[in-house]
Amino acid sequence: MLPRGRPRALGAAALLLVLILIGFFLFGGDLECERREQGGPGSFPCSLTPRVPPDGDLPADHGGCNRSDCVPLRPLPPKCELLHVAMVCAGHNTSRDVITLVKSMLFFRKNPLHLHLVTDAVARNILETLFHTWMVPAVRVSFYDAEELKPQVSWIPNKHYSGLYGLMKLVLPGALPPALARVIVLDTDVTFASDIAELWALFAYFSDEQVIGLVENQSDWYLGNLWRNHRPWPALGRGFNTGVILLRLDRLRQAGWEQMWKLTATQELLTLPATSLADQDIFNAIIKRHPGLVLPLPCIWNVQLSDHTLAERCYSEAADLKVIHWNSPKKLRVKNKHVEFFRNLHLTFLEYNGNLLRRELFGCPSPPPPEAEQLQRALAHLSEEDTCLEFRQQQLTVHRVHITFLPHEPPPPRPHDVTLVAQLSMDRLQMLEALCRHWPGPMSLALYLTDAEAQQFLHFVEASAVLSARQDVAYHVVYREGSLYPINQLRNVAMAQALTPYVFLSDIDLLPSYSLYDYLRASIEQLELGSGRKAALVVPAFETLHYHFSFPNSKAELLALLDAGSLYTFRSHEWPQGYAPTDYARWREAQAPYRVQWAADYEPYVVVPRDCPRYDPRFVGFGWNKVAHIVELDAQEYELLVLPEAFTIHLPHTPSPDISRFRSRPTYRDCLQILKDEFHQDLSRHYGAAALKYLTALQQPEAPQG
Repeated sequence: MLPRGRPRALGAAALLLVLILIGFFLFGGDLECERREQGGPGSFPCSLTPRVPPDGDLPADHGGCNRSDCVPLRPLPPKCELLHVAMVCAGHNTSRDVITLVKSMLFFRKNPLHLHLVTDAVARNILETLFHTWMVPAVRVSFYDAEELKPQVSWIPNKHYSGLYGLMKLVLPGALPPALARVIVLDTDVTFASDIAELWALFAYFSDEQVIGLVENQSDWYLGNLWRNHRPWPALGRGFNTGVILLRLDRLRQAGWEQMWKLTATQELLTLPATSLADQDIFNAIIKRHPGLVLPLPCIWNVQLSDHTLAERCYSEAADLKVIHWNSPKKLRVKNKHVEFFRNLHLTFLEYNGNLLRRELFGCPSPPPPEAEQLQRALAHLSEEDTCLEFRQQQLTVHRVHITFLPHEPPPPRPHDVTLVAQLSMDRLQMLEALCRHWPGPMSLALYLTDAEAQQFLHFVEASAVLSARQDVAYHVVYREGSLYPINQLRNVAMAQALTPYVFLSDIDLLPSYSLYDYLRASIEQLELGSGRKAALVVPAFETLHYHFSFPNSKAELLALLDAGSLYTFRSHEWPQGYAPTDYARWREAQAPYRVQWAADYEPYVVVPRDCPRYDPRFVGFGWNKVAHIVELDAQEYELLVLPEAFTIHLPHTPSPDISRFRSRPTYRDCLQILKDEFHQDLSRHYGAAALKYLTALQQPEAPQG
């Protein structure tokens, strides 16, 4: 659901005020400083950086020209002018960086944005899903295939950690649409502290000859004296940093940019073995030969926090830093006098609730995406008098989804492979390590988290030797919104991202037997499910009331624990009809898979083909979420086959908030009954007379427990 209302606006305003106050009190503000007259094209009214002399000392008469009072006052672009921003993004980690960068831009922006993203397949899959579900007004996103651009730069030796992707900004004039005349190009490791429209306004200072706007490099790298035999690429003075670039694409194309940069790179590589700073080295070599092409930008538009940065000489008197650039491989761990301030600024946006950025641009109408328009119409039809309004709103909520939040290696294609599918929230993270020990195969897990919790989860995995070693576990973050737990939406996200032919539909608080993964693959092959047979393989579920117990290694050990009273058949006391059709008495003696019939409220854990019916998203919170799915499987004529050697065990945990509400609120149970009635009506419309047998599922005296 798109956020609206005064509380969210107040939250955004409060954050902005905090950022302003932090910057003011840390760096100070010269309120008495008078702004100077504007300069003409090709220059600014005062020294821009100012250039740091080789001896490291600022000139005594620099007059504070590096403060905010030296930033030109060229009018901002028209309120509704579309601003174009380009980035190169590859992989899982960089995709997370892009999202934080975009959050900082969206927080301050007042103009529509068009993002041009050069991505590999991994980043495109992640970011396409994220922006589609984010539905931010007045933001367009275009993708460009990095694989198609690689041949243009793959011939250049490059020592930079970014690899080939660090060279791709060189080919943007040819890769972006020919009609696009101007673009801001950003590294993914920058954070905005100001409206990007102010940066766009600097295009007005370009002379007729200038085609590139850059901030001076804030280190001694290009001076060539950092260590013995240090040989950097040629540069004009200290050179320029390419983390923030203004490009006049139209002029670059007219000037023969492609031939220019390729000729320069080829000639320099005759005497230099490789680039050390990727595209930045080649940009600087070109500027050294053609200094008239560059417009030096104010240093506050690219405050560089590298290991040997001289950035403090830029911002020491600035009250309004514009862009922070984490241009060190150490990123947030870099050492810097004021790094704590910069880190807090970055973390503010890292953990900021992205739902609050779905705000309209006042006075600048833009057509919403078709999905957002449909959503608004559906929400408008809801009645405030509906006692189940909370359920209706949660069902309609479109959650932001960040798939493969952490690095993930897809499993090799195997015809009978199985992915364990489950969902969880922050209070179940402690189950992950045990689950990884029990299930050695691929997993697809959907996590329901806030933006801040997502960062806590990231640190949790990094600190765990067990979790960080597993590259075959795909974690998909579904960002929290609304008061009810969207359990079936989470399951559907995890199912959709599974990459194997079959999925084991489990829950996070169940531990499978140690041999279950191998046993399931063997069973799928023996039962010839791949030949078109529609079957759901039932994995019998048990439970223990003990937080610490010896997990059985075999069916024989499990039966001994069952007979000793240490284990029970799952929910045998609270909800026996949910699992009784598995026929546990028969399972004790079974040597081969056996078929069972569907019965009212049956909700076993099953292994099914990946393309099976999805869970019904109307069931949120607690109750009937698995039951409805098994009904759908039966309606589509899936056989229910119980596996004789398979088992999974539920571990005890504190009750979820939704089960507590179910037990304490009659209206909650009434709404669940209404949802069940509507579900049956939809079944009847879809399956006709065949759906009549499911009517008994709606006539139970109690709602199910799962």
